[in-house]
Parts: sequence; structure tokens; C-alpha cells
Amino acid sequence: MGRSTAVLAAGAALTVLCGCTVQASGDDRRSPVRIELPSGTPSGKSAPPPDDKPSATPPSTPAAPAAVLWSRGDEGRDIRELQARLRQIAWLFDGPTGTYDDLTEQAVRGFQGKRGLPRTGRTDEVTWERLLRMTREPGKWDLYLMGGQPADTPDARCLTGRVLCISKSSRTLRWMIDGRTVLTVPVRFGSQYTPTREGVFSVYWKSRHHVSTLYDSPMPYAMFFSGGQAVHYSSDFAATGYAGASHGCVNIRDERAISEMFAQVRTGDKVVVHW
Repeated sequence: MGRSTAVLAAGAALTVLCGCTVQASGDDRRSPVRIELPSGTPSGKSAPPPDDKPSATPPSTPAAPAAVLWSRGDEGRDIRELQARLRQIAWLFDGPTGTYDDLTEQAVRGFQGKRGLPRTGRTDEVTWERLLRMTREPGKWDLYLMGGQPADTPDARCLTGRVLCISKSSRTLRWMIDGRTVLTVPVRFGSQYTPTREGVFSVYWKSRHHVSTLYDSPMPYAMFFSGGQAVHYSSDFAATGYAGASHGCVNIRDERAISEMFAQVRTGDKVVVHW
């Protein structure tokens, strides 16, 4: 009796020291032992409580709309490139003007609709990337096909007197009086087979309703400066821009501007054609 009591006391002491519990399973001699970790110690992976359920996968967030690059009313060189590229694939026939106008908006809307894009008429990143893949990089005279390019610095020979100062580099004509620019317009020259002569000349004849006897073509507001070469209005230049060329004359596409110039220029005024 005293020995059994001692054994039980020793077992109880061991249980307290080791922190173990015995799970009864019918046969005490083969009962498994489960080790309980001290309170506050991580236990590795643990199963969620019975009433916990895995959270549902959140719905995917809709993609944000593509950023708009340009829209109606915008201006600048980028708009010229947009218009030049739309011209290449026959979605636009006017310009480039450098202004995002109603015709540009209509062209963009048509381009978008043809390719399954939202028909907003605004040029966003997706529309622009699609257009880039379908077109080539436009050159300078694609961007300024119908004029609008800046004039370069006047030649030194243009700084005195009354001068039609014509630059082949910028394809512009400045009507100048004593170094002051009165009017600037884009101009077109002859082709490589019929080049416009370069140098210093003077207006020797003016003919308001002139018609070429050589080419049987109208040359209104003609101001002749070298043989049969003259500064004059060209309806073809007004319609096709730099896609064409003259037979050696200096073409002007702005009829209102050349009408004003024709009224001011006198016989004997200087003409300078330079690079």
C-alpha cells in the first residue's frame, strides 16, 4: 500500500514537470501521449477553426480606359503627325493643319470603328499604337504638305528696299519693305526637270489674268521676274500641296494673300530666290 502510493506520487510529479497528458483509449498500457507546447509558442501550421471558410477570390478589377493623348481643339506638331498618318491610309484628305478639328475627329472615329475600338473620336494610347503599326514616319513635307511651315531667316540681300524674298529651304516667300516683313506665305517651286532659277531679279511685268501660252494653264496674279518664270497663284498647289510641282514658277496657294501682294508690288521691285 505504501509502495503504490509512492509510485502514484512519482507519476504525478513527472506529469507536472513534463507537461504531458495521457489520452485513454480502452487499454491504458498503450495510450498515446500528446505533447502540449507551452502557452504562447508558435505551433507551425494549424487548421482553421471548423466554422472558417476560405475567402472567395475577389472579382478582377476592370482595366482602366486608355489614356487620351489628343482630342478636339489640341494643336501642334503632334497633331500634324496624327493627320499625316491618317492621310496615308485614306482616313483624312485635308491638311495636315496642326489643329485637331472636326474632320480629324471624324477620321479618328472612323479608324477606331473599323478596328473594333471605342468610337470616341479622341486619340488614346491604344488608337495611336494601332495607327503607328499601320503607317510610316512622315517626313517634313508630309507634315507641312499644305503649308504652315515657319519661314527661315531672310537672306541678307532682302534687308533693304522692296523685296520678294523667296527661300527654297523653308519654301516660303516674305514680302519685305526696308527689312520689315509685311506678309509671309508658303510657296512651291519647279521640279528637278524645270527648276526655279536662283539669284537676284526684279519684277518686270505684272499680269492679273495671265494664261500660259506654253502650258495653256492659268497663272492669275502673275509677277514675272525671269523670262517665263513668275510668282503667281496656283489652284493645283491649293488642292494638292507639295505633292506636285510647278514648271519653274513660284506658286502661291493662298489666293487672298497673293491678291494683297499683287496690289502692293510694283514693277521694278527686287526678287531674291535663295537657299
